[in-house]
Amino acid sequence: MDLEILKIVSDNNSNKYVKNHTHHSKLKNPLCGDEIKINLIIKEDKIINFGYEGKSCIYCQASASLLSQISINKKKSKIKELCDDAKSFFDGNLKIMDKWKIMNKLFKKKNHPRKECILLPFKAIKKIVSL
Repeated sequence: MDLEILKIVSDNNSNKYVKNHTHHSKLKNPLCGDEIKINLIIKEDKIINFGYEGKSCIYCQASASLLSQISINKKKSKIKELCDDAKSFFDGNLKIMDKWKIMNKLFKKKNHPRKECILLPFKAIKKIVSL
């Protein structure tokens, strides 16, 4: 197990239910059973609060944790762009853009077999920010 992944998961400040959320999404990975719920408070097109809960593997949890850190105080359009970049990375564009450096902790070629686990939180939030 990658110690860096464990360290990311241990920072679980956003692993919570957000009361009075304005937006939410829930997805389940049919391949492995991972489940993620994302609750957001969005005001003036900007993510103000982010919470996630789920029954998922460590890769999915790490992904949700990093996604929560990067999303706070960002416009929906920027997070939609991040979601597209994340998919692009796992589709073969192995260079994640410098603007998403924090994701380099998880977006590694060696983690490619866990791409569905890693992308699940991105797919869930993209449903929200694409509205």
